[in-house]
Amino acid sequence: MPKTDWSPGIVPYGADETVYLVVDSFSSGRVYRETEIEKADLETIVGDLLSGQYNSPVRIVAFNTLEHWSEDVSSDIAAEIQLRCDMDCVLVPEHLTDFVQTHIHPLRQLVLRLV
Repeated sequence: MPKTDWSPGIVPYGADETVYLVVDSFSSGRVYRETEIEKADLETIVGDLLSGQYNSPVRIVAFNTLEHWSEDVSSDIAAEIQLRCDMDCVLVPEHLTDFVQTHIHPLRQLVLRLV
Protein backbone atom coordinates (compact mmCIF):
# COMPACT_ATOMS: atom_id res chain seq x y z
CA MET A 1 0.00 0.00 0.00
CA PRO A 2 1.56 3.37 -0.96
CA LYS A 3 2.24 5.82 1.83
CA THR A 4 0.76 9.30 1.56
CA ASP A 5 1.41 12.41 3.60
CA TRP A 6 -2.26 13.39 3.49
CA SER A 7 -4.07 13.97 6.76
CA PRO A 8 -7.53 15.33 7.39
CA GLY A 9 -7.55 19.06 8.10
CA ILE A 10 -9.41 21.16 10.61
CA VAL A 11 -9.87 24.06 8.23
CA PRO A 12 -13.50 24.75 7.28
CA TYR A 13 -14.19 24.24 3.58
CA GLY A 14 -14.27 27.55 1.72
CA ALA A 15 -15.71 29.50 4.60
CA ASP A 16 -14.41 32.69 6.12
CA GLU A 17 -14.66 31.39 9.65
CA THR A 18 -12.54 31.88 12.72
CA VAL A 19 -11.77 28.57 14.42
CA TYR A 20 -10.91 28.30 18.12
CA LEU A 21 -8.76 25.54 19.58
CA VAL A 22 -8.36 24.91 23.30
CA VAL A 23 -5.04 23.78 24.76
CA ASP A 24 -6.01 21.55 27.67
CA SER A 25 -3.79 20.18 30.41
CA PHE A 26 -3.81 16.60 31.63
CA SER A 27 -1.50 14.81 34.03
CA SER A 28 0.27 13.33 30.98
CA GLY A 29 0.79 16.71 29.25
CA ARG A 30 -0.88 19.44 27.23
CA VAL A 31 -2.92 18.79 24.10
CA TYR A 32 -5.10 20.59 21.57
CA ARG A 33 -8.51 19.14 22.30
CA GLU A 34 -10.32 17.60 19.37
CA THR A 35 -13.56 19.25 18.39
CA GLU A 36 -15.94 19.10 15.48
CA ILE A 37 -15.39 21.89 12.96
CA GLU A 38 -18.97 23.04 13.40
CA LYS A 39 -18.36 23.36 17.14
CA ALA A 40 -15.12 25.35 17.02
CA ASP A 41 -16.78 28.78 17.04
CA LEU A 42 -16.47 31.35 19.83
CA GLU A 43 -19.92 30.86 21.35
CA THR A 44 -19.60 27.07 21.53
CA ILE A 45 -16.08 27.20 22.99
CA VAL A 46 -17.12 29.67 25.74
CA GLY A 47 -20.21 27.58 26.51
CA ASP A 48 -18.15 24.38 26.66
CA LEU A 49 -15.62 26.04 28.95
CA LEU A 50 -18.34 27.24 31.32
CA SER A 51 -20.05 23.84 31.36
CA GLY A 52 -16.83 22.00 32.27
CA GLN A 53 -16.16 20.24 28.95
CA TYR A 54 -12.42 20.90 29.31
CA ASN A 55 -10.17 19.43 31.99
CA SER A 56 -7.87 22.33 32.75
CA PRO A 57 -7.71 24.88 29.92
CA VAL A 58 -4.34 26.55 29.49
CA ARG A 59 -4.62 28.61 26.31
CA ILE A 60 -7.02 29.28 23.46
CA VAL A 61 -5.78 29.93 19.94
CA ALA A 62 -7.93 31.36 17.15
CA PHE A 63 -7.11 31.25 13.47
CA ASN A 64 -8.64 32.21 10.16
CA THR A 65 -7.00 30.67 7.12
CA LEU A 66 -8.79 32.87 4.60
CA GLU A 67 -7.54 36.03 6.32
CA HIS A 68 -4.13 34.43 7.04
CA TRP A 69 -3.88 35.04 10.78
CA SER A 70 -3.72 33.22 14.08
CA GLU A 71 -3.66 34.63 17.58
CA ASP A 72 -3.61 33.65 21.24
CA VAL A 73 -7.04 34.84 22.40
CA SER A 74 -6.82 33.53 25.96
CA SER A 75 -7.13 37.03 27.47
CA ASP A 76 -10.23 37.80 25.41
CA ILE A 77 -11.88 34.50 26.35
CA ALA A 78 -11.00 34.96 30.05
CA ALA A 79 -12.55 38.44 29.98
CA GLU A 80 -15.67 37.06 28.27
CA ILE A 81 -16.02 34.31 30.90
CA GLN A 82 -15.61 36.85 33.71
CA LEU A 83 -18.17 39.18 32.06
CA ARG A 84 -20.76 36.43 31.66
CA CYS A 85 -20.30 35.29 35.25
CA ASP A 86 -20.59 38.89 36.48
CA MET A 87 -23.77 39.42 34.43
CA ASP A 88 -25.27 36.25 35.93
CA CYS A 89 -24.09 37.29 39.43
CA VAL A 90 -22.19 34.02 39.89
CA LEU A 91 -18.57 33.22 40.63
CA VAL A 92 -16.30 31.94 37.88
CA PRO A 93 -16.57 28.13 38.01
CA GLU A 94 -13.78 26.54 40.03
CA HIS A 95 -12.44 24.62 37.02
CA LEU A 96 -11.87 27.97 35.20
CA THR A 97 -10.55 30.08 38.08
CA ASP A 98 -6.86 29.48 37.28
CA PHE A 99 -7.40 30.13 33.58
CA VAL A 100 -9.25 33.40 34.18
CA GLN A 101 -6.82 34.64 36.83
CA THR A 102 -3.84 33.81 34.62
CA HIS A 103 -5.12 35.47 31.47
CA ILE A 104 -7.37 38.34 32.48
CA HIS A 105 -5.63 41.68 32.40
CA PRO A 106 -6.05 43.47 35.71
CA LEU A 107 -7.62 46.88 35.59
CA ARG A 108 -5.02 49.57 35.74
CA GLN A 109 -5.42 51.48 38.97
CA LEU A 110 -4.08 54.98 39.02
CA VAL A 111 -2.31 56.12 42.15
CA LEU A 112 -3.16 59.59 43.33
CA ARG A 113 -0.45 61.58 45.01
CA LEU A 114 -1.43 62.97 48.38
CA VAL A 115 -0.50 66.60 48.91
